[in-house]
Amino acid sequence: MKKLYSGSCHCGAVKFECNLDLTTGTRRCNCSFCWKSRFWKAFAMQGDFRLLQGEAALSDYQASPSEWPEADVHHYFCKHCGIRPFSKGYLEIEPFNGSFHAVNVATLDDATDLELSAAQIQYEDGRANCWEAAPATTSYL
Repeated sequence: MKKLYSGSCHCGAVKFECNLDLTTGTRRCNCSFCWKSRFWKAFAMQGDFRLLQGEAALSDYQASPSEWPEADVHHYFCKHCGIRPFSKGYLEIEPFNGSFHAVNVATLDDATDLELSAAQIQYEDGRANCWEAAPATTSYL
């Protein structure tokens, strides 16, 4: 069941809320971008994400289209503290069917330790552009 969560960057300049169901799983990817930023994500689908403050504090980064040619993804960072609270993307495939937000689970201010520890993790082999399969080794993710 979806729950309303509040989230923010480290300095508090960026604040958002989103409806997520952490029991349906989260994801960790080994592509160079997710790996280097240690991004642990859950997806908020259309209408389930609201930026409450800090749009002017966000900086946008887009990876090379050749890394994920079927997606239009913007990775947002706080200009002040450097935290990546979410990415915003668009994919026509299931389950996205349009726009979505990949929320950094670590930026959810009111997710309990119990909720986070119970959230199953699906690993993605982004290095091999195989998003639905886990890499051979996942312990470092």
